[in-house]
Amino acid sequence: MNLRGRNKVSAEFSMSSMTDIVFLLLVFFLLTSPAITPDALDLILPKAKGKSSNQQKASVSITKDGAYYVNKERVSEFSIEKELKTALAGQKEPTIILRAEEGVPIEDAVFVMDIANKNNFKVVLAVRPN
Repeated sequence: MNLRGRNKVSAEFSMSSMTDIVFLLLVFFLLTSPAITPDALDLILPKAKGKSSNQQKASVSITKDGAYYVNKERVSEFSIEKELKTALAGQKEPTIILRAEEGVPIEDAVFVMDIANKNNFKVVLAVRPN
């Protein structure tokens, strides 16, 4: 009976120390994770259900063939910034709706997000509902 009691006590101590270690690791990662990506772009992702109260100011669509459209008008990648500045001139909170077709390379979407970040435009990534 004494042996069983000792094993039970030692098992409780080992679980207690493991719980402490897991807790400390959790706190460590929570404190350090915001410091890892300080220059990340802020994205506002739309919800799949409900209505959005934000009016659409300008949209940028990217096809998997690499064609860019600003408000349904085809533009070259070199004139996207100029077109967006024209479309969003005078807006209090200039917002871009980014529609990237499935299969578009991530570099193309990041290119548009970089233009938005440089000009202080908000970006909403359009997704289809599940």
